[in-house]
Amino acid sequence: MNIDLTDTTAGQINAALVKARRASGTPAVGMVLTLVIVTDEGNHYDALKAATEAAREHPCRILVVIRRPGRTPRQRAGARLDAEVRRGGESGTGETVLLRLYGELSAHAHSVVLPLLLPDAPVVVWWPEDAPEVPAKDPLGTLAQRRITDASATEDPVAALGVRARGYAPGDTDLAWTRITPWRSVLASALDQRHGALESAVVEGEEYNPSTELLALWLAERLHVPVRRDVSAGPGITAVRLVTTDGVICLDRPDGALATLAMPGQPERHVALHRRMTAELIAEELRRLDPDAAYAHAVKFGVPRLTTDTPHAGAAGGAA
Repeated sequence: MNIDLTDTTAGQINAALVKARRASGTPAVGMVLTLVIVTDEGNHYDALKAATEAAREHPCRILVVIRRPGRTPRQRAGARLDAEVRRGGESGTGETVLLRLYGELSAHAHSVVLPLLLPDAPVVVWWPEDAPEVPAKDPLGTLAQRRITDASATEDPVAALGVRARGYAPGDTDLAWTRITPWRSVLASALDQRHGALESAVVEGEEYNPSTELLALWLAERLHVPVRRDVSAGPGITAVRLVTTDGVICLDRPDGALATLAMPGQPERHVALHRRMTAELIAEELRRLDPDAAYAHAVKFGVPRLTTDTPHAGAAGGAA
C-alpha cells in the first residue's frame, strides 16, 4: 500500500502509517529498529533497494531523507514536506517513508525525523554518499546508536578514511570496513593454525581502494609487523601475503569471487570470497548495535599514513 502526502506534517505521516498498517491486516508493530537513509534524489533508489533487501532479515522502519533546498532565495523560502508512505509489497513486513524536504526545511531534517522514529527502538543512520565530517555531531547522527558511512563513494576514498578517523565516535562504522569482514575471518582462521613467527605482510588491491587500506591497517595494528601496500588491477582486494619463518601464508583472489589459501606444509584450499552487494553489507551492520572497537583501532592507526603524498600507499611501511 502506498500513500502520497503533499505539504504534510509528521503527525499526518504517522496517521498514514497507522492507516497503512491496518489496511495490510497487521496492526501490530513488529519492527526492531529505525533505519534513516540520508541521500539525494538521484541516488535514493539504489540505497532504498539495498535497505529494503536488508530489512527482510531485520524488519525495520526505513526513513529516506531527501533534501531539496533549492537554488534561489524564493525556492529556499518555500519550506515544504512531501512524503510517500509504503507498507507491504517490496517493503516486506516493514515500513518505508520517503521524506522530501524543500527549502529551509532541508536544514532541519532532524526535527522531521524525530517524531517518526519507532519508540524504544534503536536508530541507525546511513549516509550512502557524502557524509558529515563528524557523523556523531550531525543533528541526525545524534539520534542514532550506529552511524554508517561509505568512504568508497567519495571522490578521494583514502583521504576519506583520514576524515573518518579524526571524527570517529563510538558507534561509527564504514562500509569499506564491512567489505573486509570475510577477509579478516579467513586470515584470522589461518593464523589460529600453527605457523612460524610473523615477519611482515603484503596487501594487494586496487589503487585508492579504502577496503584495501583498512585491511592493511588492521593487519599492521594487530600483528605489529611491517605491512606493505601494493597496487594491483583489482577487482577490489586481490591478495594478502603473510611472511613467516616457515614460509608465506597467501590468500589470493584474482577474480573477485574465489580465493585460494596456501599455507606452508599444507595443501591449497579454495575459499568462497565473493564481492558482496550493498544489501548484504547493510544487513551485516544491522546485526550489531554496539561500538566496533576493531574498526576504531584500525582506522585510527592509519591516520599518519593516510595523509602522505602517495595516498595509494596509505599503509606502506605499516608498523615499520
